[in-house]
Amino acid sequence: MSIRNLEYLFQPQSVAVIGASNRPRSVGSVVMSNLLHGNFAGPIMPVNPKHTAVAGVLCYPDVKSLPLTPDLAVVCTPPTTVPGIIGSLGDRGTKAAIVLTAGLSHSLDAGGHSLQQKMLDVAKQSGMRILGPNSLGLIVPGIGLNASFAHTSTQVGEVAFVSQSGALCTAVLDWAKSRQIGFSHFISLGDNAEINFADVLDYLGSDPQTRAILLYIESIRAARQFMSAARGAARNKPVLAIKAGRVAEGARAAASHTGALAGVDLVYDAAIRRAGMLRVFEIEELFEAVETLARLHSFKGDRLGILSNGGGPGVMATDCLIEGGGKLAELSEKTLQQLDAILPATWSRSNPVDLIGDADSSRYAQALDILLQEPNMDALLVMHVPTAIAPSEETARAVVEVLRNKKHHNVLTSWLGEESAAAARTRFAEAVIPTYDTPDRAVEAFLHLVRYRSNQELLMEIPPSIPTEFTPATTTVRLMIQQALTEERSMLSEPEAKAVLAAYGIPIVETRIVRTVEDALRIAEEIGYPVALKIVSPDVTHKSDVGGVALNLENSETLQLATQAMKARVTKLCPSARIAGFTVQKMVRRPGSQELLVGVSTDRIFGPIILFGQGGKAAETIGDRAIALPPLNLTLARELISRTRISKLLEGYRDQLRADLDAVELTLIQISQLIIDIPEITELDINPLLADDKGVVALDARIAIEPTTLSGAARLAIRPYPQELEEAIALPSGRQLLIRPIRPEDEPAHYELFKHFTPDDIRFRFFGMVRQFPHSEMARFTQIDYDREMAFVATGKNERGQLETLGVVRAIAEPNNQSAEFAIIVRAELKRQGLGRVLLEKIIRYCRAKGLQELEGEVLADNTAMLSLAQSLGFERDRTRDSKVVQVKLQLQENRA
Repeated sequence: MSIRNLEYLFQPQSVAVIGASNRPRSVGSVVMSNLLHGNFAGPIMPVNPKHTAVAGVLCYPDVKSLPLTPDLAVVCTPPTTVPGIIGSLGDRGTKAAIVLTAGLSHSLDAGGHSLQQKMLDVAKQSGMRILGPNSLGLIVPGIGLNASFAHTSTQVGEVAFVSQSGALCTAVLDWAKSRQIGFSHFISLGDNAEINFADVLDYLGSDPQTRAILLYIESIRAARQFMSAARGAARNKPVLAIKAGRVAEGARAAASHTGALAGVDLVYDAAIRRAGMLRVFEIEELFEAVETLARLHSFKGDRLGILSNGGGPGVMATDCLIEGGGKLAELSEKTLQQLDAILPATWSRSNPVDLIGDADSSRYAQALDILLQEPNMDALLVMHVPTAIAPSEETARAVVEVLRNKKHHNVLTSWLGEESAAAARTRFAEAVIPTYDTPDRAVEAFLHLVRYRSNQELLMEIPPSIPTEFTPATTTVRLMIQQALTEERSMLSEPEAKAVLAAYGIPIVETRIVRTVEDALRIAEEIGYPVALKIVSPDVTHKSDVGGVALNLENSETLQLATQAMKARVTKLCPSARIAGFTVQKMVRRPGSQELLVGVSTDRIFGPIILFGQGGKAAETIGDRAIALPPLNLTLARELISRTRISKLLEGYRDQLRADLDAVELTLIQISQLIIDIPEITELDINPLLADDKGVVALDARIAIEPTTLSGAARLAIRPYPQELEEAIALPSGRQLLIRPIRPEDEPAHYELFKHFTPDDIRFRFFGMVRQFPHSEMARFTQIDYDREMAFVATGKNERGQLETLGVVRAIAEPNNQSAEFAIIVRAELKRQGLGRVLLEKIIRYCRAKGLQELEGEVLADNTAMLSLAQSLGFERDRTRDSKVVQVKLQLQENRA
């Protein structure tokens, strides 16, 4: 993942076309035509030994003959020639190439090596960036660059479109042109062998010409890179995605309910949500959503008001809203009274507000003005059905006039009809008011905003502290897993699986393995009746499917009969199964409890995922589940639970008490930590996990394992909190502190830290006076991506025994992962006590271990203490931007073996 040399791709000063041609309708001919007609200001140099000129432009026989080194090369030659051409371009110093040629991954050289890999190996030697192969090309309208073989061009816009499908690119270009939609960048990734979504997101995320980024995704290869780049870009601007291939070809065989329930599309959905992006499902929906996001203001809720002159459209809009998870706004008594005063007695007196069919433009304007003041409403949809009494355009003009002086309204419109509605829609477009052809599309646009805000909040919200700290017995679990792997087992026994859960603080029912009927009777007497009996067999995954579970066994007689009958049933239904014995456990009776499923599965792209939903034998049939990517905190755990139907039952109903949701959330966090600590776990089921007002208890558990050389953190799509970087230190004064990576939960402590800074502290750190940071800004300081940024906080107890933050140092790596910029600040009363040196040395060690080449920072010239500290640690003054700012730089890898 890197933006290194991408400026040569997206902002070239010169372009060479290797394989340019005069043959009509050939790729080389179309590319030359598109470049020449795009008004690109730099030289365009065709290369083809068969032509003297192409499209009237002097042609060169080879790359060596070019009069100057092209910033960008477009390659459209046969597959066998591509690696050599890339090598020649690299020798000339070209830094970016678009490879339009298809078939490289399936073509082999004489030695049996892939031509694609050979191309990549050659490009790597010179640092050349490759877009493609099998790419349609690249269009950057702002600089007149159309380096593609698309059939049409596009106008300048503020939206970037990035696609893996070249065929879809041409369709989108055609569609967008007919609707006067322009682009800042139009990028066909092709096979994305080198430049991928992550690289492009990093570049576009900070591009000032791009207001929003639209993605068409078929598959992701480097999940962690993608998630890191997507989360970074989504903090800066809207990122919307279409993910193709939503329907699985077939359910894969899985050793757990979780594996069967965790479809590939659900995992992508979880990843897109976690990254703060918005997922849509159609091309038109994609562009409508980005316009809605641009034209409406942010709001907090999901309550929609509906205003219409017809009951039918209001009902249609309401159906779509409720089915999509939104809510109808409840009108206050004050609003109802105000509407009563202006509307006919037969009006609906509720939301949707039906103005009745004879409503004229004046009635529309009055009702709209009242509804805009409703405090229980987050947005308003105004609809109109054409009538002779209230012509479409006249009513639209009245609505525009009301909204003209409302600075922060959230109004969407839907004028039904076609011919009569066209002029009205034009008026709304000119007034920058979102308008839609149908009620369904308008409501879907509102729901886009709701989902986008929810996904953004997941990026920004402060997670509460865990109510109950737990210290897992990680070493014990590792020994159990290693023992099972030594025995060449891929599944833990039920008692072993429960022991793993217990080691991580999850309540379980004690379960004992027995070999014989006599042992079962003896154990049952010890633990007390009633008991549950289950079969133990390495060949039986779902015990209930073969009659391997018997519940509520009240005495020794029923237990003995159940044991004999169970063995006979399993032998009959699964003759090849090896029966190792039975498990006996105390029967848990929790009337009114809910059966939940908590599980883990391993996705081939995104790694471990966590699933939550309704449990029990019918879990797969019911299909009530939601998926999240670890690591989880309490905010993420709560959001995961809220996306299931069973969550409503957990909240309590009628005489049913609310379940202990804190315990359910803690269980999810404990499972998240388990799969971070123990990478050998590939699948896990707790089914059922009983939950009621008294807490939770795991009745059954299943864990699948396999050997791995990866750490638990390395296989996650999002890097978890790096606990291994925590370090206890003592200042020269003897004060004990903990230096640790920052956490999202540190935001309140950061606000408190801010109160202890002097005006000079703030000026030295932020190069100006800052009175207060809003939550959105403070969240950026505390909710970091550990893969590309690090911040260490120094914490210690004050005289009242309370933990507080005393200082912070951070380093943000450039996307090229070569250098990082640092910043540091320490509370005023702790200066000259060695804390600044400790923090700066900590970040230096971290950056050095990460493989970064340089650490640099900007220091105000009158911050003499900081300049002195930097010099004592080996920083050199690199250059002075102006007389007030000094840049210091430290080479991290010098003279290191």
